[in-house]
Amino acid sequence: MTPDGSRTGLGLSIVAIIMGSCFATFDQEFIINWSRENVAADDANNEVKISLNRAAGAQFTSTHSFLYGSFSVKVKLVPGDSAGTVSSFYLTSSGSQHDEIDFEFLGNETGQPYVLHTNVFANGTGNREQRIFLWFDPTAEFHNYSVIWNHQQIMWLVDDTPIRVYKNVEKLVPKSYPHFQPMVVAASIFDGSDWATLGGAVPTNWEHAPFVVTYKDFNFDACIVQSNSSSSSCTPNYESNWWEAAPFQSLDAKGMNDLKEIYQKYIVYDYCTDRTRNPTPPQECSYNT
Repeated sequence: MTPDGSRTGLGLSIVAIIMGSCFATFDQEFIINWSRENVAADDANNEVKISLNRAAGAQFTSTHSFLYGSFSVKVKLVPGDSAGTVSSFYLTSSGSQHDEIDFEFLGNETGQPYVLHTNVFANGTGNREQRIFLWFDPTAEFHNYSVIWNHQQIMWLVDDTPIRVYKNVEKLVPKSYPHFQPMVVAASIFDGSDWATLGGAVPTNWEHAPFVVTYKDFNFDACIVQSNSSSSSCTPNYESNWWEAAPFQSLDAKGMNDLKEIYQKYIVYDYCTDRTRNPTPPQECSYNT
């Protein structure tokens, strides 16, 4: 959604912008922050591949910043022995007090399931991790990963199935929710040998490099914050944006059942239940169970 209220869908090939529609390339929509040599964009197919080798990984970020909206991409993860690698799709602001909403995909040894790691940073503080096993092979074909971020909650979805909800309880727990800092959309791959796979027990096997992850069909339906304007440009009449509607402020019965099944079958870590790390659960946990 643009500041003037028109809906905006951003992809690698077609983008609606404030002044109308145009054909856009990867280089028009994204900035490569690390290792251009490890980024291969295919504008004809709306794809970009990024790779990790012993020398470097790669990262790119959107040219636009956003404040609330829906953000999705199709991803095909690193196949085979991906232990130690971390691929990501996330939103982030900048600075020591930054906000961030994460999807991180933690590689594993051949035949073992991928771990999907989610996290929320608000005002520079993270440590709100959850991890689940993915219930399918995310390397065999593309799957869709989405974040819907609004004034009431953040919802992470995998193929339209909710896998986590984080409520805005900023009035009760100050500095616990990303709510005023515009964020760019980013993707990366990097070496996480010291923590990603079984707590660092399984390092990256560089004999299998380069490790390649493919992103396809980025779709951002969100309020763009112009570089020369305040984030307040996204606040007038925000309730009219579709992602602020009632169905996205809380889960319906089906969504609750789907999320319950994820927690029962696939969750492997939740910071709210980690009594070693948090003998007293963080305040926001009671609103996010």
